[in-house]
Amino acid sequence: MRPHSSILWRRLDLEGHDACLLSEADDGWKLRGHALFVHDGKPCSLAYEADCGSGWRTRSARVDGFLGAETLHFEIERLADGGWTLNGAGQAEVAGLIDVDLGFTPATNLLAIRRFDLGVGMSTPAPAAYLAFPELRLMRLEQSYRRLDDTRYGYDAPMFGYNAILEVSPAGFVLDYPGLWQSAARLE
Repeated sequence: MRPHSSILWRRLDLEGHDACLLSEADDGWKLRGHALFVHDGKPCSLAYEADCGSGWRTRSARVDGFLGAETLHFEIERLADGGWTLNGAGQAEVAGLIDVDLGFTPATNLLAIRRFDLGVGMSTPAPAAYLAFPELRLMRLEQSYRRLDDTRYGYDAPMFGYNAILEVSPAGFVLDYPGLWQSAARLE
């Protein structure tokens, strides 16, 4: 593994932070991070990883940590036939999707941004296998990206009524996720 870039975000809607490292491997890419925040007055600590092939297609993800006094452990796998599993159980709702989106961190937006590699003025639907938080279940997230210029994307997630302009770093990390996350430091 060769470290590529890293970022620290400050959460805007709750007390919290998230730090993430993007590394390159011989056969793809890996995101590793740790989100620490307060949820419903309880401390939450979630270490996460997402593993992708060289074309930025998700292979697997995992989340370990706690919410309050509850221990959490989730293994997500995208199968060769396009199916997904969560802790070994099939997830029919997200079959055929390519990207994972961990709902408690902005890190996984990088996966779709890098995979689609949109030119300025281009847009695309980008449905993802979304790990909802705090429910921690996989569900289909309809979302879309529209590249506005070298550093900005229009982002739309109708399920949440969220539509915003995301500022993105050259590595693909979201720097400004209006109302939710903002970069506090980065190394690229």
